[in-house]
Amino acid sequence: MRLVIILLCLSGGLLSAQLPAARIDSFRLYKQVKVTIDRPVVLKNGRPLALIFYALPNGNSTEWTMGKLKKEGDDWHYDIQHIRAQTAFIRQAMPRQNFVVIYLENDFKSWPAMKTKFPDYKTMYAHILDTLAGLFPEKHQHIYLNGHSGGGSFIFGYLAGVEKIPARIKRISFLDSDYNYDSSYYPKLKEWLVRVKDSHLNVFAYNDSVALYKGKRVVSDSGGTWYRSRLMLRHLQRDFQFSESRTDSLLIYKSENNRIQFYLKPNYNQGIYHTQQVELNGFIHSVLCGTRKEGKRYEYYGKRAYGRLIE
Repeated sequence: MRLVIILLCLSGGLLSAQLPAARIDSFRLYKQVKVTIDRPVVLKNGRPLALIFYALPNGNSTEWTMGKLKKEGDDWHYDIQHIRAQTAFIRQAMPRQNFVVIYLENDFKSWPAMKTKFPDYKTMYAHILDTLAGLFPEKHQHIYLNGHSGGGSFIFGYLAGVEKIPARIKRISFLDSDYNYDSSYYPKLKEWLVRVKDSHLNVFAYNDSVALYKGKRVVSDSGGTWYRSRLMLRHLQRDFQFSESRTDSLLIYKSENNRIQFYLKPNYNQGIYHTQQVELNGFIHSVLCGTRKEGKRYEYYGKRAYGRLIE
């Protein structure tokens, strides 16, 4: 399949006065994939460069995912993720590191649908990642794979297309998005966690197996992230030691070195807590957990810590 890149530099037009040090670029790959890059205007030389690939949730646009202050008449989706404001928080928390967020959207508004339309998705997804990573200096480059909802399908599609997970991938985070997990992925994840000593795996899920929408179940017993996350955790517990703790809202499992973390939310009222796991500082925590900045000036599943940074 021929790779097509059309570049549109949008620096200035999408930026607020609050965030003068960032710029937005947008272009397309393979015609069906829209890429939007939120990067610092100036990359700090000699500093670690984290490229965070954020695969969009089903049914969402990049603009909704980035977020903004919602005004009367605006679509409600603008106020449920705020990845752009959470990115600004991360940059302030870790000023000695370069953070670039690469939003991945497709014309079907669904990464699971994208896989069904393109039988060669395994090759395609690897090419997308390698092409975009090639736009930035290789030295000090780290790659984070991240995504919400159907965005997890992109991550698993990429994992299926590589023989082993590259060492430059340092962090994989599933923000209520590991619907596609099964035992076939575990050998690659285990091998990566053992071989890459600074790798991190983070999983966020709520008990969607009991969630109701208009009186009907949202997912089957084994079709949601609650089941899939606990399945992944059981596989990991065979090879890694975990501690367990509880808060008012969460069950938390951490490996002995904090490189593997699971945040599982029970569901006592059969509610839907899908997007709240992102909104309530979830993206921030997916990047900072396991670092010295974990929990500093923010709380996962607490009050929005990034409110003043919303455009």
